[in-house]
Amino acid sequence: MAHFPPEDSLQAFIRPEIAMIPPSATLEINELSMKLENEGKTIYRFGFGQSPFPVPASVVEELRKHAHRKEYLPVQGLGELRREAAAYLTRKTGAPWQASRVLVGPGSKELMFLLQLASRATLLLPAPSWVSYAPQAAVAGGRVEWISTRREHRWQVQPEELEKAAQAAGSGTKVLVLNTPSNPTGHAYERGNLCELAEVCRKNDLWVLSDEIYGDLHHEGNHVSIAAFYPEGTFVTTGLSKWAGAGGWRLGIMGLPAGAHSIAHSLAALASETFSCVASPVQWAAVQAFRQEGDVPVFLDHSRCFLKALGQWVATSLRQAGIETEDPAGAFYLFPDFEAHRHALGAKKIETSAALCEHLLEETGVALLPGSAFGMPGTSLTARLAYVNFDGEAVLERLARNGGACDEAVLRELAPDVIKGIETLCGWSRAAARQVIGDGPADTISVESGN
Repeated sequence: MAHFPPEDSLQAFIRPEIAMIPPSATLEINELSMKLENEGKTIYRFGFGQSPFPVPASVVEELRKHAHRKEYLPVQGLGELRREAAAYLTRKTGAPWQASRVLVGPGSKELMFLLQLASRATLLLPAPSWVSYAPQAAVAGGRVEWISTRREHRWQVQPEELEKAAQAAGSGTKVLVLNTPSNPTGHAYERGNLCELAEVCRKNDLWVLSDEIYGDLHHEGNHVSIAAFYPEGTFVTTGLSKWAGAGGWRLGIMGLPAGAHSIAHSLAALASETFSCVASPVQWAAVQAFRQEGDVPVFLDHSRCFLKALGQWVATSLRQAGIETEDPAGAFYLFPDFEAHRHALGAKKIETSAALCEHLLEETGVALLPGSAFGMPGTSLTARLAYVNFDGEAVLERLARNGGACDEAVLRELAPDVIKGIETLCGWSRAAARQVIGDGPADTISVESGN
């Protein structure tokens, strides 16, 4: 008996450009890591970038107090929250914001997608960039003009390269996407960099989507926004997922430029026809979160302290093993480059970032994401490393007792899985280096721990 629907009608049901989009690489590596662990394998989980820290207690208490709230809230967001978010954006960016220019959504990811859906703009996208920007453009019917970056520039867009990309993109709406501190590199743009980029944007009538979800995790607390230099053309997004550890709460905000009234209306209309509003209790709790009072400042100080110390330890260890990377400036990522080992890796037919990560996972249990998932050429031997596999609650409790000291002994005590995973990765890399000088068989890379 024939069954409905037949396969050909199923294929016709999905738009071709959607059928070609794979699942998010970050979510996929998390699921694969859990599967391998359930099979009894030791996996060093450096693939998924979820904050390990608990939601601040004062914010959790506000959620508890408002758990009974069940009403639909305004599409644009709870008035109290939009006012608090506007004050937060003013403090963080140095540019003035009003509640009328804030839109609340179920995560900044959704708000960025709505902006692309509303505009069908050409994205000017640095390579490497977060994995979801380009797929969102494909879904929204836009296109991407990739901007090449280099390690010696900390994988950051240079003004001359932005100028070239803006010209190559032709006419029409163009949006530069900046993410600082960066996922996947951990680097952060400084004032001088942003001022120069703002001038190029102004000259070429570019909009900017400034993804500042990691702004409060700048390791020195010195986050700078391009909105300070280009307020008339900058959309700023952030949320609770990274600095507040509330990824599953799904709440983000977007600050819109002062003159973008028609865009604000269109985004609100799209929101009304899609998610309607963010859950009421979460919005009420977010009011407290964006105030950043009470226990939140110490929470942030200790989070930054530990991430900075751990990130620097990981970066130093990688460099000592011949893997190129720089100390991170924020967030909890590194973007190591294995180019120095290309000859030795080539002997194992490892010539792409995807093959590199497959071999690493199979041979060592180290789970990284390939640079190609972030827009890098497939032959680039780069990968993203997220160093968050530790108990964030235990970290905060310990730092509260010892005054925030984060020496290596503390790192080894509180982040043993990160330490062991990096030592395993470094041992694998040293074995590869020995092959270059003719030490050991060319078809095997053994693993040894230690720095």
